[in-house]
Amino acid sequence: MLRYPLGSKLSTYRSCAALAAALLLSACASRGPAVAPAILPDADPATAFADRAEYRIGPSDLLSVTVFQIKDLDREVRVANNGQVTLPLIGAVDAGGRTVAEFESDIAKRYEARYLQDPQVTVSVKEFASQRVTVGGAVEKPGIYPMTSRLTLLQAVALAEGVTERAALRNVIVFRNAGGERHFARFDLLAIESGEQPDPELLGEDVIVVDESMGKVAWQNLIKLAPFIGVWRSYR
Repeated sequence: MLRYPLGSKLSTYRSCAALAAALLLSACASRGPAVAPAILPDADPATAFADRAEYRIGPSDLLSVTVFQIKDLDREVRVANNGQVTLPLIGAVDAGGRTVAEFESDIAKRYEARYLQDPQVTVSVKEFASQRVTVGGAVEKPGIYPMTSRLTLLQAVALAEGVTERAALRNVIVFRNAGGERHFARFDLLAIESGEQPDPELLGEDVIVVDESMGKVAWQNLIKLAPFIGVWRSYR
């Protein structure tokens, strides 16, 4: 039989075992019903989506440019790091930092100045590469992820390669800046996956935090302490 000095070590084992059991009981007792869906406010204009006039085009965004009834001028173009795109006949045009409406107006003026009469130009953003979300907490791969298209909460968690064994699926928080203030809403991934609640759409610069389940954490700690608890019992 292994021999360990009793005294302080034995006291430590007893304390650790008692603490783990207390954590487990506390976590189980505090487990409540599914969290009701919450509504987040609209984002600040600089981080809104392209179908809102305030969206600002950024580097690496993929744009679709169409000129009514002139198919040869239609293009899908990627915004360069310097904020420019190149279009037929008119060459390089500044897109970065502009709203969709401003960019449409500039293209139309350039075509009208030399080539067309009253051109009807439409611009849409197909990939929002300049937008990003942050995913953290109990996920496999926390980090900052670009939004290459519209993104929901479940899709953002999937980008982070899913949740860990310690994840509290009923307690996922989304933070958003709006109106100069920090807002947050709480969501239930289990209810969303089952279709009981809608999968909320995210906006650029949102921060998602998947909480840890204290019950799962306490249980894992208890498993880790099991060998020490066995040693303590051998001396009783």
